[in-house]
Amino acid sequence: MDTFQLDAQLTADTCLIGDFKLSQLLLMNDANYPWFILVPRVPEVQELFQLSEEDQQQLMWEISYVAEKLKDLFAATKMNVATLGNQVRQLHIHVIARNEKDAAWPQPVWGKVARKPYDDATVVQIKDKLRTLFTTYLQYADD
Repeated sequence: MDTFQLDAQLTADTCLIGDFKLSQLLLMNDANYPWFILVPRVPEVQELFQLSEEDQQQLMWEISYVAEKLKDLFAATKMNVATLGNQVRQLHIHVIARNEKDAAWPQPVWGKVARKPYDDATVVQIKDKLRTLFTTYLQYADD
């Protein structure tokens, strides 16, 4: 039986926040935007329709839950939710809190401005904020 392994590119580009029932929650290492990624912990899945019906429903719940909480936390004008998979084939869902003053507004975030990596202290601050936000359903990676 295959076991879940996070794609190497996602591992390199993100910081693990924790696990929901189905998905890992990652923080994209780009301080230009509050950019998070959900990755279902199901091996060999590239497309949403490859998940079981139960997993599809759970994933949609997790996406909605994360998007709603992040919209409030970051006072987002618009939540961008996308699954592309052209460069990273593993199913992953981008959940990005957009604001009219962000670096790429109103364009998509991909390739518009150079990535600005977070410093360690800021990552800790974001994790601390998330701990007050996701109090029930998220098991944090450093717990």
